[in-house]
Amino acid sequence: MDTKVTDPDVILAGRRDELDTLDAQLLDVLRRRIECCVSIAVLKREHDIPMMQPGRVGVVHQRAEAFGREHGISTDFLRNLYEVIITETCRVEDLIIDETGVSNDAEPSR
Repeated sequence: MDTKVTDPDVILAGRRDELDTLDAQLLDVLRRRIECCVSIAVLKREHDIPMMQPGRVGVVHQRAEAFGREHGISTDFLRNLYEVIITETCRVEDLIIDETGVSNDAEPSR
């Protein structure tokens, strides 16, 4: 008697569980990254440092591209991903540096 499993949900369940765990970790790292940017924005405000640091943005992009090349991940994908991440963190930093406060949807949990 053939007991081969054919239900895609059963076949993929273990891998999907792993993916859900990885997604939770990824989201937590993004939250922690934004929290770090919040603390950087406070320092920028306290020391009158401009929010935008173009040299630093370049370093972040170069590091991501090198990682992509080393691990076989599209460098275009990583550049686009970091553009989204950097755009959001700049938005949050602007709010803090301008002392307008961070809206609830951007405020990191403590």
